[in-house]
Amino acid sequence: MTKTIVDSDPNCLFCKIVAGRIPSRKVYEDGELLAFHDVNPWAPVHFLMIPKLHIPSLALVGDEHAALLGRMMVLAPKLALQEGCNPYPEGGFRLLSNIGAEGRQEVHHLHIHVMGGPRPWLRG
Repeated sequence: MTKTIVDSDPNCLFCKIVAGRIPSRKVYEDGELLAFHDVNPWAPVHFLMIPKLHIPSLALVGDEHAALLGRMMVLAPKLALQEGCNPYPEGGFRLLSNIGAEGRQEVHHLHIHVMGGPRPWLRG
Protein backbone atom coordinates (compact mmCIF):
# COMPACT_ATOMS: atom_id res chain seq x y z
CA MET A 1 0.00 0.00 0.00
CA THR A 2 1.51 3.33 -1.04
CA LYS A 3 0.78 6.31 1.16
CA THR A 4 0.85 9.75 -0.35
CA ILE A 5 2.08 13.01 1.10
CA VAL A 6 -0.76 15.36 2.02
CA ASP A 7 -0.99 18.48 4.16
CA SER A 8 -2.78 16.60 6.94
CA ASP A 9 -4.33 13.20 7.58
CA PRO A 10 -7.40 13.37 9.85
CA ASN A 11 -6.68 9.84 11.15
CA CYS A 12 -3.01 10.49 12.00
CA LEU A 13 -2.09 10.83 15.68
CA PHE A 14 0.67 13.36 14.96
CA CYS A 15 -1.54 15.42 12.62
CA LYS A 16 -4.04 15.62 15.50
CA ILE A 17 -1.24 16.88 17.77
CA VAL A 18 -0.22 19.47 15.14
CA ALA A 19 -3.87 20.62 14.92
CA GLY A 20 -4.12 20.89 18.72
CA ARG A 21 -6.83 18.21 18.96
CA ILE A 22 -4.52 16.10 21.15
CA PRO A 23 -2.44 17.94 23.77
CA SER A 24 1.34 17.72 23.86
CA ARG A 25 4.18 19.16 25.91
CA LYS A 26 5.80 21.31 23.26
CA VAL A 27 9.54 21.75 23.03
CA TYR A 28 9.51 23.89 19.86
CA GLU A 29 7.14 25.04 17.15
CA ASP A 30 7.36 27.11 13.99
CA GLY A 31 5.45 27.16 10.72
CA GLU A 32 6.95 23.89 9.44
CA LEU A 33 8.07 21.89 12.47
CA LEU A 34 6.83 20.76 15.85
CA ALA A 35 8.86 19.15 18.63
CA PHE A 36 7.20 17.67 21.71
CA HIS A 37 8.03 15.37 24.61
CA ASP A 38 7.50 11.64 24.12
CA VAL A 39 4.68 10.30 26.30
CA ASN A 40 6.72 7.15 27.06
CA PRO A 41 10.31 8.39 27.35
CA TRP A 42 13.22 5.99 27.05
CA ALA A 43 15.81 8.47 28.32
CA PRO A 44 15.96 11.48 30.66
CA VAL A 45 15.61 13.67 27.56
CA HIS A 46 13.27 12.24 24.92
CA PHE A 47 11.28 14.29 22.47
CA LEU A 48 10.02 13.92 18.92
CA MET A 49 10.54 16.26 15.99
CA ILE A 50 7.96 16.16 13.21
CA PRO A 51 7.16 18.16 10.11
CA LYS A 52 3.68 19.68 10.20
CA LEU A 53 3.23 18.40 6.66
CA HIS A 54 1.94 14.82 6.74
CA ILE A 55 4.82 12.80 5.30
CA PRO A 56 4.09 9.16 6.23
CA SER A 57 7.73 8.03 6.40
CA LEU A 58 11.32 9.00 5.75
CA ALA A 59 11.10 6.40 2.96
CA LEU A 60 8.80 8.76 1.05
CA VAL A 61 10.76 12.01 1.16
CA GLY A 62 11.96 13.56 -2.07
CA ASP A 63 14.39 16.22 -3.14
CA GLU A 64 11.72 18.82 -2.38
CA HIS A 65 12.00 17.91 1.33
CA ALA A 66 15.78 18.39 1.59
CA ALA A 67 15.57 21.84 3.18
CA LEU A 68 12.96 20.67 5.71
CA LEU A 69 15.09 17.67 6.73
CA GLY A 70 18.15 19.90 6.90
CA ARG A 71 16.33 22.24 9.26
CA MET A 72 15.42 19.29 11.47
CA MET A 73 19.05 18.17 11.64
CA VAL A 74 20.28 21.68 12.45
CA LEU A 75 17.60 22.19 15.10
CA ALA A 76 18.04 18.82 16.85
CA PRO A 77 21.33 19.66 18.66
CA LYS A 78 20.02 23.05 19.78
CA LEU A 79 16.85 21.56 21.22
CA ALA A 80 18.76 18.65 22.77
CA LEU A 81 20.92 21.11 24.72
CA GLN A 82 17.89 23.24 25.60
CA GLU A 83 16.11 20.19 27.02
CA GLY A 84 19.03 19.06 29.19
CA CYS A 85 21.45 16.98 27.14
CA ASN A 86 25.08 17.52 28.00
CA PRO A 87 27.28 19.16 25.35
CA TYR A 88 29.40 17.30 22.82
CA PRO A 89 31.85 15.55 23.01
CA GLU A 90 31.44 14.25 26.59
CA GLY A 91 27.66 14.50 26.44
CA GLY A 92 25.55 14.00 23.37
CA PHE A 93 22.28 12.50 22.24
CA ARG A 94 20.84 9.93 19.87
CA LEU A 95 18.63 10.48 16.82
CA LEU A 96 16.35 7.65 15.75
CA SER A 97 13.80 7.33 12.98
CA ASN A 98 11.89 4.09 12.51
CA ILE A 99 10.97 3.43 8.88
CA GLY A 100 8.34 0.92 7.77
CA ALA A 101 7.05 -2.23 9.43
CA GLU A 102 10.44 -3.95 9.56
CA GLY A 103 11.94 -0.79 11.05
CA ARG A 104 9.21 -0.81 13.75
CA GLN A 105 7.51 2.40 12.61
CA GLU A 106 4.29 2.65 14.63
CA VAL A 107 3.01 6.11 13.71
CA HIS A 108 3.02 6.71 9.98
CA HIS A 109 4.05 10.36 10.10
CA LEU A 110 7.74 11.16 9.68
CA HIS A 111 9.27 11.70 13.10
CA ILE A 112 12.70 11.74 14.66
CA HIS A 113 13.27 10.74 18.27
CA VAL A 114 15.87 12.85 20.08
CA MET A 115 17.12 11.03 23.19
CA GLY A 116 19.86 11.89 25.63
CA GLY A 117 20.90 12.55 29.18
CA PRO A 118 22.86 10.55 31.70
CA ARG A 119 22.83 6.80 31.30
CA PRO A 120 21.52 4.24 31.96
CA TRP A 121 18.38 4.81 29.90
CA LEU A 122 15.19 2.80 30.12
CA ARG A 123 15.71 1.69 26.49
CA GLY A 124 17.98 2.60 23.59
